[in-house]
Amino acid sequence: MRKIKDVLRLKLDAQLSHRQIAAALGMSKAAVTKYLGLAAAAGLDWATVQRIDEAALERRLLVAPERPREHVQPDYGYLHQELRRKGMTLMLLWEEHRADYADRQTYGYTQFCENYRRFARQLKRSMRQIHRAGEKLFIDYAGPTIALTDGSRAHIFVAALGASSYTYACATPRETMSDWLESTARALSFYGGVTQLIVPDNPKAMIADANRYEPRGNDTVLDFARHYGTSILPARPYHPQDKAKAESAVQIVERWIMARLRHQQFASVHEVNQAMAPLLTRLNDKAFQKLPGSRASTFAEIDAPALLPLPLQRYEMARFKTVKVHIDYHVEVERHRYSVPQALVGQELEARITTAVVEFLHRGQRVASHIRNSRVGGFTTTPAHMPAAHRAQMEWTPQRLIHWGTSIGPATAEAVTRLMAENRHPEHGYRACLGLLSLAKRYGKERLESACTLALQIGACQYRHVNDILKNNRDRSNPVAAEEWVSPEHVHLRGPGYYQ
Repeated sequence: MRKIKDVLRLKLDAQLSHRQIAAALGMSKAAVTKYLGLAAAAGLDWATVQRIDEAALERRLLVAPERPREHVQPDYGYLHQELRRKGMTLMLLWEEHRADYADRQTYGYTQFCENYRRFARQLKRSMRQIHRAGEKLFIDYAGPTIALTDGSRAHIFVAALGASSYTYACATPRETMSDWLESTARALSFYGGVTQLIVPDNPKAMIADANRYEPRGNDTVLDFARHYGTSILPARPYHPQDKAKAESAVQIVERWIMARLRHQQFASVHEVNQAMAPLLTRLNDKAFQKLPGSRASTFAEIDAPALLPLPLQRYEMARFKTVKVHIDYHVEVERHRYSVPQALVGQELEARITTAVVEFLHRGQRVASHIRNSRVGGFTTTPAHMPAAHRAQMEWTPQRLIHWGTSIGPATAEAVTRLMAENRHPEHGYRACLGLLSLAKRYGKERLESACTLALQIGACQYRHVNDILKNNRDRSNPVAAEEWVSPEHVHLRGPGYYQ
């Protein structure tokens, strides 16, 4: 514009010819003619040109007068919200806009897109990330904490949905893995559904390997994601812009909730959560500044229908431990032994330990599950895990052995009962009883019953004694007749006549 102003000065003030002006300023004669024509059309003289600045001169000479707008202007805030829906495109929105105003003049598709992008750039001078409905949940902890009367502090967990920015916040006593996962489970219950991705930063409590390209959560975090049917995708280390929604939500919670609680005193984390609940509702109902609606209305309209359903049961915290199956097909967890299928002897399993249950996984498949038992040195055994021989041995009980003996005869049943009574534990007499009862297969039930009767009379009913009686045929040589016992005569007996 400085050179154009020189052209006007040399012509209007110095009265030079077009050729002389072009030679003096190093311009073409056509360019001089053009600018002098624009000045004449704008009605400018040298006094006016000398008085105004270059910006005003440019507007007078080069900017065409703005024509009144005849096109229907779209609601760009509405377009911005609609683009967050799954499958929504600018082409579809442009077609709907043209259909709504078919009787009026509308923009072509190219100008429609250009106008929207110009609007989007005005929202914030940074890269705009398009968050799809129900796609991402951003989580983080606020930096400031809330003091409690016992000297401890409440840490504030914050979660925000990507599309609607619908915000959840709660207080926890610390920032351990248990606090992270329990707060995330509360957030999912608050939203009433599950997003496809959960985006934290890289806390050591959750992320085992904070790799830039392949970050990996620890086993409990992966188990949490598997339970809810979602994925954990940590942001890049030292890149807070990857979770800008969480950073923004944390700032808003600090200003709109925590700042309002600064004069109150709290005795517990529970009291902090009670005080935050109404403020959180106000925050989500507060209208947006540049977009239509609020966080709550946008969530109900866009995010809520796109969320995945919650599982039937809430996640229960679990620890994982690698264990090896011993030769007795048991594994030891916290000094208690649990059985697994005997075919896995010598294999390494993954133990999943919760408050009430201990599960064992082999190559990702559950092979055993037991109620958690805290008895040190004890055993928890499932019969189906045992070999066939061990299972048959375990199925023997005193009642079953006595019933077997009764089927042979009363003397045999009495001999079995005495064998088990002679031992401190009935199990110690099982083998002797089984050996005694097995003699019926070799000698027959009648001979065994006779041998047991003779053994009871002489007070020797152990297996080897009964076996010797049968082997030596003593049950046949001395048959025992069961006679009715009669008391012998005695001088000390008074007799029935004494009472006459």
